[in-house]
Amino acid sequence: MREQLRKLYKLFAHEDRLLIMIDADPDSLGSALALKRLLWRRVAACVISTIRPITRPQNQTMVRLLEIPLVPYEKINPEEFSRKALVDGQPAHHERFGGVAYDLIIDHHPLHPQTQARLVDVRPAYGATATILTEYLRQAKIKPSLKLATALFYAIKTDTGNFESHSIEADVQAFHFLFRYTRQALVRRIEIAELTLGMLKYFRRGLGRWQIRHDRLYSFVGTVPTPDLLVMLAEFFLRVVEISWSIVGGIYQDKFIVIFRNDGLRKNAGRLAIKAFGKLGSAGGHAASARAEIPLTALGEVNLGEDADAWENFLITLVEGK
Repeated sequence: MREQLRKLYKLFAHEDRLLIMIDADPDSLGSALALKRLLWRRVAACVISTIRPITRPQNQTMVRLLEIPLVPYEKINPEEFSRKALVDGQPAHHERFGGVAYDLIIDHHPLHPQTQARLVDVRPAYGATATILTEYLRQAKIKPSLKLATALFYAIKTDTGNFESHSIEADVQAFHFLFRYTRQALVRRIEIAELTLGMLKYFRRGLGRWQIRHDRLYSFVGTVPTPDLLVMLAEFFLRVVEISWSIVGGIYQDKFIVIFRNDGLRKNAGRLAIKAFGKLGSAGGHAASARAEIPLTALGEVNLGEDADAWENFLITLVEGK
């Protein structure tokens, strides 16, 4: 890390203006905040810009409580910045990341063949980009503030799924280091911030209409402002003792979106999603979680309009294979 930190510092001069680009989620938010701290008093200005609006309540709460300064990409003129960085992502991950000459890219996703920058630090073995940035902070002997530590701690906690998914010893060590500087009440407040007042009507829809087939609970929510609502409902329904699957559908931007969740015991949500919807659109996932996105135009003569019962029966028919 000593050599990596030296290379990073060598990229920047005191007169530089740095633009850090992210697609906001806990890992990118915490990582960007850490990079900004690393370069405090080393550059003339540092702006964190998110390429699209933040819709998940937890992420909105994280930004608000930890006072993370963000500027929407639409309000940014990239030409005003002499240096550009991308954290927790690579140029191929989103069209707005493309076409930019990056000085620095730090990420934990698999290295894309076209990823280029003056300094590329991509570590696919790591569970979170926040772990990498924590190692930079430690090498620089920077004690993280309460808000920075909480952001990084929550990022690692989220991206590793509380260490239930992909993670390595480095993630554990970073998590342990950050714990002493973190306020757990803040972490808990962010974690439970799942709903806004505007979302309650969609929960009422989902709770007001559902059907059980064997151990599967089905629900069609109608048109939603974000697919995140379908994810939250599917995960909420999985708390019901009598079921081991929850399958929630809805309409978002001219697509029929279906979210699959199960208890992970001798089941494969990804396989079921592909079997039910693979011929109509994109579908796939993992053993316990999956997603399908079907363009409404791909449904051909099927035109269910606003008939929620028809949509729900259509969903059940495709998944059950009847």
